[in-house]
Amino acid sequence: MKNWPPKDEAKRGEISGPKSVNMKRRNNKAKNMTSGLSLEAFNAKSNRNYYNPALIKKQKEFYKNAKYVSKFKKSIKQQGQQNDLSSIIRPQEDDNETERNSEMMNKKSKKGKNKGKFSLKEIYDKKREEEEKEKMEREAIIQKQKEERENAKARRKAVKEKMYKKTRSGQPVMKYRIERLLETIQGSKSNNS
Repeated sequence: MKNWPPKDEAKRGEISGPKSVNMKRRNNKAKNMTSGLSLEAFNAKSNRNYYNPALIKKQKEFYKNAKYVSKFKKSIKQQGQQNDLSSIIRPQEDDNETERNSEMMNKKSKKGKNKGKFSLKEIYDKKREEEEKEKMEREAIIQKQKEERENAKARRKAVKEKMYKKTRSGQPVMKYRIERLLETIQGSKSNNS
């Protein structure tokens, strides 16, 4: 029995002894333990799926403004090119001819401007008067409504005082309550007929 356990079988792990149980436990522990994410990887992962409406709004505004700026730059560039082309294409005229033309244009524009100024001023005055009338009408309506509200409030207050009146012994005064009931009945009769 000296040959027990055979060397071949012990090497293959077929025979279970105290060493082989410990090895299995260690292997299982190693399988179950997984390494966690680093802080940078965790933050990067969480930030991708984070929904932030304020950030989205800022980005939209940024892109919108960038679009406007690019359009503005393009228009400036185009205007610069057009000005260069117009100065190149336009033939140079004599100084006398340009002076005559400018004098005639000034005379025509002065006549038209005066008429336009007066008519614009008249239109402005009429419009302003209409606005003032509308404003006064609105203020009168508001004032009337305010007075009506105050009167109704005063009436309600007087009725409330009468309805809550009590006798010396603390009983409600029925005289005012009966009058109120009579008024409401008469009012409903007049509304029905």
